[in-house]
Amino acid sequence: MPEFTVRPSAKLLKATYLLAALLAAAILILARGERHGLLYLLAIPGLLAAWAALRHLGLAFTRLTVAGDSLRFESGVLSKTTRSMELRKVQDVLVNQSLGQRLLNVGNLSVETAGGTSRITVLNIDRPGEIAQRILDAAHTKAKGTSE
Repeated sequence: MPEFTVRPSAKLLKATYLLAALLAAAILILARGERHGLLYLLAIPGLLAAWAALRHLGLAFTRLTVAGDSLRFESGVLSKTTRSMELRKVQDVLVNQSLGQRLLNVGNLSVETAGGTSRITVLNIDRPGEIAQRILDAAHTKAKGTSE
């Protein structure tokens, strides 16, 4: 099975950027006739856009990679956390989706190993059911390969 990498979706962040831009435009239209009356309100869309940009940066440095006989999860911008598990030990892959996530076809993916002591969870990934099936297929392929 070929190597593949999964990253969290930026769909919700794109909507946040759009909301910030629309808010800024509305404030500028309302403050058009006034000199300084409503311009302080531009801090609201500015803070919203800054929050989304920080979250976007965090997403860029988060990934789940299936390669060879291992599954590796990496996250972190300044400090980095890496967790690895052997594919043949993967026992359960769980997909959780809220109503909003289902509408956007994103969801949270959790991978558990045998014994249930280790769990990796990746939030808001695109097509979580398809990714879960790919991980299970890779795990079953590795388990068959070691039993023969």
